Amino acid sequence: MDAHTPGVAVVTGAGTGLGAAITHALLDGGYRVALAGRRADTLQNTAAGNPNALVVPADVSDPESVRQLFGRVVSMWGRIDVLVNNAGTFGPSGGVDEISVEDWNATVAVNLTGAFLCAAEAVRIMKAQRPSGGRIINNGSISAQTPRPGSVAYAATKHAITGLTKSISLDGRPFGIACGQIDIGNAATNMTGGIATGARQADGSVRPEPTFDARHAADAVRYMAGLPLDTNVQFLTITATTMPFIGRG
Repeated sequence: MDAHTPGVAVVTGAGTGLGAAITHALLDGGYRVALAGRRADTLQNTAAGNPNALVVPADVSDPESVRQLFGRVVSMWGRIDVLVNNAGTFGPSGGVDEISVEDWNATVAVNLTGAFLCAAEAVRIMKAQRPSGGRIINNGSISAQTPRPGSVAYAATKHAITGLTKSISLDGRPFGIACGQIDIGNAATNMTGGIATGARQADGSVRPEPTFDARHAADAVRYMAGLPLDTNVQFLTITATTMPFIGRG
C-alpha cells in the first residue's frame, strides 16, 4: 500500500493501554484493524463498535491461536499490510538469582516468542499477497536499550526484540517487507500508573517519574505505519522529556 492508502493492520495486546491507543490511532487514520488479545471484553471495549474493527481473541504465545488469528484477518480482508507487535508482560520482579524458571519462561513466551510467531505468520502472508509486502512494527520499550533494576526477564526479552527487528528488516528486504521498532518510555497507561507515584531507581531509591500522554506514542506508530514501503523508521525512541533515561544507571 502507498502512503495515502491505509490498509489492513493487526495490533496485538489491543485491549488496553498502548495497544488500545495504537488501535484508535490506526482506526482514526482509516485502517481496518484486527484487535488481538486474550480478553474479548476489553477488545470489544476498544473496538467500540467501529465497523473497521475486527475483534479476534488470541493468545500470542500459542502457535495455533496465532495461526487462527491471521487466518481470520485474511479471510475477512484478504491481506495484511501492518503488524504491530505490542502484546507484552512486565514479568517477575527480581534479580537473575531470585526469579523462577516458570516466570522467566512465561515472560519469554509472551514478549519474545509471541512476537516471533506473529511476525512469522505476517511475513508468510505478506510474501504471498498481491501486491506483496508489508510492515512490521515491534514495541521494544526503553528496556530494549537500558533495563530497570530487578527486571531481568523483561529487559532480556526486550533486548531480544531488537535482534528480531533487525533480522526481519534484513530478511524482508527482497520481499518489500519493512520492519521497525518503537521504544517507549513512560507513556501513561494503566500498566505504568505506578511509575508516576514511585519507581525503583538504580541507586536503590524509589522516586516518582514523569509520564506523557500515550496518544503521542500511538501517533508515532501511525506515522511509521503510513510510510511507503521504500521508507522505514528503523528505530524510534519516544519518552517523557525528563524521565531518568539518558544518563541513568
